[in-house]
Amino acid sequence: MAVENIVIVGGGLAGATAAKTLRAEGFAGPVTLLAGESHAPYLRPPLSKEYLLGKEGDEALPVVPPGWYAEHDVDLRLGVRVTAVDTDARTVALADGARLPYSTLLLATGAYPRTIPLPGSELDGVMTFRTLEDSRRLREALAGGGRNVVLVGSGWIGMELAAAANSYGNTVTLLGLEQVPLAAAIGPELGAFFRSLHESRGVRFRLPASAAEIRGEAGRVTAVSTDAGEVLAADLVVIAVGVVPETSLAAAAGIEVENGILTDASLRTSAPGVFAAGDVANALHPFTGRHQRSEHWSNALNGGKIAARAMLGRDAVLDTIPYFYTDQYDVSMEYSGFPGLIEGQPVLRGSLAERKFLAFWQRGGRVVAGMSVNWPRSEKPQQTIKALITARAAVSPAALADPDIPLVQLLAEQGA
Repeated sequence: MAVENIVIVGGGLAGATAAKTLRAEGFAGPVTLLAGESHAPYLRPPLSKEYLLGKEGDEALPVVPPGWYAEHDVDLRLGVRVTAVDTDARTVALADGARLPYSTLLLATGAYPRTIPLPGSELDGVMTFRTLEDSRRLREALAGGGRNVVLVGSGWIGMELAAAANSYGNTVTLLGLEQVPLAAAIGPELGAFFRSLHESRGVRFRLPASAAEIRGEAGRVTAVSTDAGEVLAADLVVIAVGVVPETSLAAAAGIEVENGILTDASLRTSAPGVFAAGDVANALHPFTGRHQRSEHWSNALNGGKIAARAMLGRDAVLDTIPYFYTDQYDVSMEYSGFPGLIEGQPVLRGSLAERKFLAFWQRGGRVVAGMSVNWPRSEKPQQTIKALITARAAVSPAALADPDIPLVQLLAEQGA
């Protein structure tokens, strides 16, 4: 079937990037972008970092300039809820009863915050964190300082929110199920590095611990009790325990779903003419030969581009190396690689005490992931890490750790 009109369900980075790429690739047919939120597509990373801290304003968030959609004849519809997809009739149904036909469909429905069935979770002052509205609400609550903030969740978002809350002068306590925060992502040694960073600023950790009950008075949160019996004063509670891919439309339509919407490397789903991209896509990665789902902005950005090209029949596969970053206080971290391939402990170059180091993870002697913390960007650490991964080069741990071997020479000296 010829590509006559394209419907994109999901108004995030993946959906907006796909629309932009379609026009850049010369597609002149109708493009309809259905966004569930009332805001035009925006970037999520600043919501827990610069935007939450008041260092960036609304103008830094849009994926494309406000006038871009009209100028490029993209039908952007805000606040629209899609209720069903009919893959046989090639239509999507909207909450208002309308049906839109498509020749090609992109599902970029993203993810929603995971919740915990805690007593008291309905109290004022208890929230999850995902959207622009969440960030605005949290910033307003934190900005005056002097509040008791309890964060439930010791992953990247929980740690970023802890840094922001602390920076505003609030008392912050973080609960998590791990012995060490971030240990599942980067291991106990580097997780301990980030814990010490927060503790040096006064953040308190209760690990491992979980919230048992949220208490309140007059409909407002006042405390959190833990499974250890401790009662923590709380004026604000943020549940940050990860997200769940929004697969309900796909599943109801009979599209294959497993930890997201399953796709091939070109982001095609099991239904003809239907693609998926962004947080919701569990895509086959050519490098690993495995399906993997990524919740980071780089995956949404690259996935939107690849999906658009693949929808137009181009030879396109999502083969980029996963990447993410975090900023917490004066620490800037970037990470590239495949955590599912890691064997053993990281090889370190630099100094954790000085908060300036690189970490390399290997499998069978080959680099499969790497992290840079406050490392000079002039040395292009992430570029080197990605090149080492792509080359599948065997690199000795001694060479990785040796500060006398410049990063730019690692590839050449290892014969990659």
